[in-house]
Parts: sequence; C-alpha cells; structure tokens
Amino acid sequence: MVFSTISEHIEVTPEVCGGRPRIVGHRIRVQDVVIWHERLGMSPDEIVARFSQLSLADVYAALAYYHDHRAEVQQAIAEDEELVARERLKTPSKL
Repeated sequence: MVFSTISEHIEVTPEVCGGRPRIVGHRIRVQDVVIWHERLGMSPDEIVARFSQLSLADVYAALAYYHDHRAEVQQAIAEDEELVARERLKTPSKL
C-alpha cells in the first residue's frame, strides 16, 4: 500500500480558497505557509506557535508540497500580489 503523508495534510478543493492547495480542514493555504517561512523568516515552530490550529506536521507537509510544486505555488503568490497591486491603484489611501 502506498501512503502519502502530504495528502493527509494538504488538499485541493475547487470551491475552497480558489482551488489553491491548503491545509486539510483549514483555509490556510500552502502559499501562506511559504510566505511566513521564506519571506517573514518564521520557523515551522514559530508558525505553529502563531497559528495553534496547525500541527508541525501540517507546516512541514505544506513546505514539502511547495518544494514538489514550486512553480505552481510561486505563480499563485505572484497572481495574488498582482491583484493586490491593481486594487491598491483603484483605492486611494486615506492617509
């Protein structure tokens, strides 16, 4: 029997989070974990401490999924950043 630890922790459901890979049972996407870890420098332990609904296995599975699907996850991050940039242009700052 082939057993995949990642599939126990990561799911892709078209109607949830835009079909982006996410932690099973949560709306926390793989790309969120990647940003916290790679861009914000949070360790897996720090991520779990901040988001106690996640297990350490969830975080490591998200990072493993990312390393197996790097281009796909990087593309999703880029698309979200482009969307934010476009919305910022449409909405003037009140400051």
